[in-house]
Amino acid sequence: MKINFYLFRLSMAALGVFMGSMAQAQLSFTGQVRTRTELRDGQGTPLQEGQPAAFFTSQRTRLNVGYSGYRTKFFLALQDVRVWGQDASTHHRTTQAALNGLMLHEAWAELSLLDTNQTRLGKDLSLKLGRQELVYDDSRLLGNLDWLQQARRHDAALLKYGYRNFTAHLGLAYNQNREAKTGTLYDGVPTGYAAGTNGIGTMYKSLQFLYLGQKLKSGSLSFLVLKDDFNKYLPDENGLKVPTTGTWSRVTLGPYLRTQLGQHFHLTASAYRQTGRDKDGAKLNAAAYALSTLYDFSPRLSVGPGVDYLSGQPRGTSQNRRFDPLYGTPHKFWGQMDYFYVADGFGPGGLVNYYLSSVYKVNTKLTIHTDLHEFVSATPVTGRDQQPLSRGLGTELDVILNYGLTKTIGFQAGYCAFWTTPALAEVKQVPNARKTANWAYLMINIRPDFLTK
Repeated sequence: MKINFYLFRLSMAALGVFMGSMAQAQLSFTGQVRTRTELRDGQGTPLQEGQPAAFFTSQRTRLNVGYSGYRTKFFLALQDVRVWGQDASTHHRTTQAALNGLMLHEAWAELSLLDTNQTRLGKDLSLKLGRQELVYDDSRLLGNLDWLQQARRHDAALLKYGYRNFTAHLGLAYNQNREAKTGTLYDGVPTGYAAGTNGIGTMYKSLQFLYLGQKLKSGSLSFLVLKDDFNKYLPDENGLKVPTTGTWSRVTLGPYLRTQLGQHFHLTASAYRQTGRDKDGAKLNAAAYALSTLYDFSPRLSVGPGVDYLSGQPRGTSQNRRFDPLYGTPHKFWGQMDYFYVADGFGPGGLVNYYLSSVYKVNTKLTIHTDLHEFVSATPVTGRDQQPLSRGLGTELDVILNYGLTKTIGFQAGYCAFWTTPALAEVKQVPNARKTANWAYLMINIRPDFLTK
């Protein structure tokens, strides 16, 4: 009986320690089902006369598991992306390997390198390892591209330092196709979803970046230096790219400012330079500038103009002057219809984007966002007859409605129209292009919390 009593006390003590540790830890299970039904009548690139519109529904399904404990964080996001009807409705699957939408979107662990005596003072030094999203500032250069159903992630290591209002992040990534016994050549065009970003068609072999950020009294100021390296290649007798030793390195750097002037005027500005060599080994000298404003006319209505400039490469020049906006979220900046800096290319001529934005809050649940864009080529455009064309690339009107039914259920509906030009048809290489394009969609986003402890 005495031994049993000691065992009972020992068991109760162990249970108490376990319950105490569980009380300090947090475990969460969340999910997402996001369907998007689209009517595409010239989305991404103009249709030719006589081509019919497309209509389909795509779906993203995610299951997220998060854990936060003593000096440790863990997150896992399992994701499936498919088009309704893509698979056979019986057990006999017809989906090809390249169309298999089941994937691991995120899987990372974060370790705190400081004890609690330091973190209580506002200091932070941690190491985040694994597959993760990289989202900085306004997502212009580094973003998760959440609009795409598959989104974007990186396999990387991230060293994070923070103290009070200052942040410094050092990111490192090194990609390989498989485990190997010799060599480090990397074929940057994996199967499945399209590689790379903004239509460059290849993944980086390695990536390093330093991000420095400072919170201001009203806004923030940051500076980014990013180097991405691409495996060199040589063409074979059939013109195919065969990886060889060495890399071509591209460097992008510049500041970002977000501030508020007075109580009602918001301003965002950035300036970036790109140098080094591009993915094909050509010398690179490019730049991008952006200025965005928004004025609060009332608690419900905000309106403001903005302009983006991304340099391009004139015909006949050997040096690459086309700015590539890296691994950001183009859908957010250069028109909802994704005519520029996405999978559908538009040549190396660069872009100037003049726009007027407005945000109207109908009530606490409904918001209407309207953008009017005027797109212009940053370099001269020449027709097939070698005669100069107007640089105008078209006008786009975007109207987006967001409605929050509950905290976990949201609706988004959009209608966008694009009026094309001969210059746009030329840079998009679309013969007999239609003069107008339309796009409409309805997206339903459900984010349930299954369990949070």
